[in-house]
Amino acid sequence: MTEQDPAQTSAHLGATPEERARIRTYPFDPRTSVSGVGIQVGPMGTEGPWAGGADLSRRVHRIDFHVLLFFRAGPVHHMIDFAEYEVGAGDVLWIRPGQVHGFSATEPYVGTVLTMQPGFLPRSIVEATGLYRYDRPPLLHPGPDQLAALEASLAQLQREYLDTETLPLSLHTNVLRHTLTAFMLRVAHVSAQAAADECRPQPDTTFTRFRTAVERGFKTNHSVSAYADELGYSRRTLVRAVRAATGQTPKAFIDRRVVLEAKRLLAHTDLPVGRIGVAVGFPDSANFSKYFQQHAGTTPAVFRAEQV
Repeated sequence: MTEQDPAQTSAHLGATPEERARIRTYPFDPRTSVSGVGIQVGPMGTEGPWAGGADLSRRVHRIDFHVLLFFRAGPVHHMIDFAEYEVGAGDVLWIRPGQVHGFSATEPYVGTVLTMQPGFLPRSIVEATGLYRYDRPPLLHPGPDQLAALEASLAQLQREYLDTETLPLSLHTNVLRHTLTAFMLRVAHVSAQAAADECRPQPDTTFTRFRTAVERGFKTNHSVSAYADELGYSRRTLVRAVRAATGQTPKAFIDRRVVLEAKRLLAHTDLPVGRIGVAVGFPDSANFSKYFQQHAGTTPAVFRAEQV
């Protein structure tokens, strides 16, 4: 999962057209985990975002797994989906699968990192912990008591992760799942508070299935009715579930995901605007430009120019 950073100049000297035309996606590699399990826990390093785990490039990229960074020093400036977050000691940064982000090229990352493969936790825990609540802020500021509890829980998780001698692999993996569940429930509580969601109903399976379907199909399908038919729900049921979970209509949720992907490609690749439109479901360049301007408040060309 290592990659030499080609972005030595603003022109990405040495990068091929293919490299410049896509955002590099890093998969979770269980081969780098202790015993090949679906999580990694280790210290962040200074010769890359962290040591003992995935050495991700400083270049802007996306991941297909969860990353939780627990900082013991700061400030550090980290970019996630066009927002820059200033992170200090005691803060937690939660980066979810599919998000585009970039590490600071000059500031050291000091603390502990947890990476988690999608599917490692059962669906009931995924729902309870809000693993895919993209509406929640990635930057968390635990209070002193919360931080102490998180640190103790994380330390226990790291001990279980490194203990490969006292249990057979199957039991070791189950213990890790239970320990990770306890830890993630604590993180989820801080996340819910950060988003002021403790008084809002949690997303039910209807919303979770819709979000998964949108993530899988937004590049070609922008129709609420089509998603409702695919999932076997009435349009009214889908509207209620999505509004309860996000405060948005299903159409607004789809549009937001389409525009986010377009912004990522405009900002972080050299693809022509027309090809970006095709990539998010608009074969006609004029229709894409009109759609983007309606939802982003500016044209694709102007948005791209502002990112330089």
